[in-house]
Amino acid sequence: MKYFLFLLMTLSILSCGESEPEPFPVFHLPEEPPFYSKEDVRSEMKRSWNAYKEHAWGYDVLKPLSGQGYNWYDESLGISPFDAYSTLALMGMDEEAKEVEAYALAKDWDQDIYVQIFEVNIRILGGLLAMYDHSQNPAVLDKAIDFGNRMLPAFDSPTGIPYHSVNLRTGAVAGNHGEGEGNVVNTAQAATYLLEFGILSYYSEDPKYYQAAKKASLAIFNRRSDIGLPGDYINVETGEWTNTWSYLQAGMDSYYEYLFKSNQLFPDPDIAAAWDTSLSKINKYYADTFQGRQYYACVDMHTGEKVKRSMSLYDAFFPAIQASAGDLANAESNMETWYWLWDKYGLLPTRYLYEADSIEYANSELNPEIVESAFFLYQITENENYLKMLDEFWTDINDCCKNDLAYHAVENVVTKEPKDYLATYFYAETLKYFFLGAHDQKEFRIENHIFNTEAHPFQREHFELNEVNRRLGI
Repeated sequence: MKYFLFLLMTLSILSCGESEPEPFPVFHLPEEPPFYSKEDVRSEMKRSWNAYKEHAWGYDVLKPLSGQGYNWYDESLGISPFDAYSTLALMGMDEEAKEVEAYALAKDWDQDIYVQIFEVNIRILGGLLAMYDHSQNPAVLDKAIDFGNRMLPAFDSPTGIPYHSVNLRTGAVAGNHGEGEGNVVNTAQAATYLLEFGILSYYSEDPKYYQAAKKASLAIFNRRSDIGLPGDYINVETGEWTNTWSYLQAGMDSYYEYLFKSNQLFPDPDIAAAWDTSLSKINKYYADTFQGRQYYACVDMHTGEKVKRSMSLYDAFFPAIQASAGDLANAESNMETWYWLWDKYGLLPTRYLYEADSIEYANSELNPEIVESAFFLYQITENENYLKMLDEFWTDINDCCKNDLAYHAVENVVTKEPKDYLATYFYAETLKYFFLGAHDQKEFRIENHIFNTEAHPFQREHFELNEVNRRLGI
């Protein structure tokens, strides 16, 4: 049922001084591989998007088994359309993209609700900015500026780290347990703003957005431990770490991602130094060779001691970052481990304990990270084994999770018990990366684009390096 991937990691093994792991069996590619096509993905995007429009238009999320809509908050933010736009536009679904653009322009953000800053930044602000990057419609940029201004009060804390939530109407802030309570955020919630706020500063020619995001990111970096690691939860007002684990998993992942990506688009010596330091510490303390495979463990931020040997499907993004940063040996070794785990279950569980060889959280919401990394590695290496990976991922998801309306999540990757939910990132990321990774998709090149963590793409040529310092205040 499964395809086997043969990845020789000789250079990585020699450089790390580790014994050679058992290789996968050699897979001989057929002369005409039966890979899925970009039209296969485009067709599924159209089918799934039509299901959202018919059954959940105006709601945040489609529930594809019951054919209903679902909102994150008391009022809808319309998150699915903002997340889907860049994929619709990239696939050439111009009519649908124009419909979302009209929806965005009609949206009134004067809503008396508290929204989580991290989530609306990557989905709504990121989606609006990608809409402007594609359409160059100044009315869309005005919408993005309006939304960015509604987010800014969250950054008015003693540390510069944003509060968990902000009221879109009043600008009042809230902790993660309600108004005025629990002023603790994880590291990703604290510092995943450089890219969107940098793009907003560039297009608006107002550095206040980037400077707020930079202050938050450096507030995390400058509070690293004596051995150079951040923790995973921090008090917004005191700057004290409330938990001292350090890792690549959800809760810290996009902090590292944005140190790298932001500096690629907007070179900034301070952010470059933070990334270089962070990567060296990841390689020194997180990296964990176990039974011949490369993993990245949870460690104590003060001692580097491994406190939990686990991996979550969210940190499958990291091979793409490693490869983009030029660390191809580690990227391929890391990706081999992720492929092995997918092949074991036919999907990735949310969290797997690799030392115990057991699943901690068995659910999956068709997350995109492993697809993203396979796509990046294929474009960087041109190794068709990564096409085989992508084809296996596509086949497995369609076998287990395709339904009459769209696709559904699963409660358990072993039993494939269905869950009535379709995450908005399935439109924004999963289907987009499958489309871009298709064997017959030759036009799109990653070196010409930067993706935010929600896979909203931005064209590098739109950002002139000689303008960056002035517009962002670097």
